[in-house]
Amino acid sequence: MRVTRRVVFSRAMAAMAAVALGPAVFRAAAAKQPKNTEHLVEIAKFAFTPTELKVRPGDTIIWLNRDIVPHTATALDKSWDTDTIERGKSKSLIVTKKMNQVYYCRFHPKMTANITISS
Repeated sequence: MRVTRRVVFSRAMAAMAAVALGPAVFRAAAAKQPKNTEHLVEIAKFAFTPTELKVRPGDTIIWLNRDIVPHTATALDKSWDTDTIERGKSKSLIVTKKMNQVYYCRFHPKMTANITISS
C-alpha cells in the first residue's frame, strides 16, 4: 500500500509540475516561432487588392473573387496556380520560398500583382 501511495503522490507532483511549467515552456516555444498568417487578396473590378503582398513561408494567401467573371492567380513562370476562381468563391495556397514573384490572371493577363517573401 505504501508503494501505491508514493506512485500516486509522484504522479500528482509530476502533473502539478507540468501544469506549472507548461505555459512557460509553451510561451518560450511560441516566441521563437512566428505565427503563420492568412492574407486576403480581393479580386474586384479586374484587379488584385493589394497589388503588393509581403508574406512568409507557411503563411496562407486567400484570393476572394468579388468580380462578375472568373479569374485565376497564376505565377508568371507558371510554378503555381489557383486554377479558376468563380464569382463569389475563393481559393487559397500556402506560401513557399519560391513564390516570390509577379502573378497574373490567365483570363485577363493585364491583371497583375506581386508577392514578396520575407523571413
